[in-house]
Amino acid sequence: MSELYQKIPGIYMREEQKPFNLIEGVYREPELELLKDIEWTFTEKVDGTNIRIVWDGHNVVFGGRTENTQIPSHLVTKLNELFMGTRMEQVFEQVFGGSKAILFGEGYGAKIQKGGGNYSETQKFVLFDVKVEEWYLRREDVEGVASKFGLDVVPIVAKGTLQKGVDIVKAGLKSQWGDFTAEGLVAKPSVDLFNRKGERILTKIKTEDFTK
Repeated sequence: MSELYQKIPGIYMREEQKPFNLIEGVYREPELELLKDIEWTFTEKVDGTNIRIVWDGHNVVFGGRTENTQIPSHLVTKLNELFMGTRMEQVFEQVFGGSKAILFGEGYGAKIQKGGGNYSETQKFVLFDVKVEEWYLRREDVEGVASKFGLDVVPIVAKGTLQKGVDIVKAGLKSQWGDFTAEGLVAKPSVDLFNRKGERILTKIKTEDFTK
């Protein structure tokens, strides 16, 4: 079971020379081209730091985007409040039993990224995925886990074709955390699909790629 979250590719290819602009309509992966007109689910992309909450069946440990990622100390304090202690250990046991599980989320707020204070004056955690053993949970099950742990889940912005997601971002997507522009969208087929490497098909549509 891989503990690292897969890298999410951007939606379009880029020019091979400066300024390396996106080539709209030329999809980064052949799977995106093939599936562009099916229904995708778009969630807001949060500008923070990727966090893994790993339950090995007995204990909880924290991790970042990679094995070498250093989690800011003030965020570690918040994660300890949310997930550590005897009470929370019992919650993990009740929800997952002896199965290995990973809660994937974003640590966000002041002092985490430039502009993080737009989201929150304090450090917080929002859930976006859950993996139990080798299986990623469906959205409704992710929401169920979030409810049991008292966590927020990244909001669903819309559903539709990939072009609809692009149009939403190009129109100026406002964050659901406040009166500022969202970082973008993460898109996944409304029913999980996988590429030839066995990875889920995902893509991201970033606001900065469509602003001059």
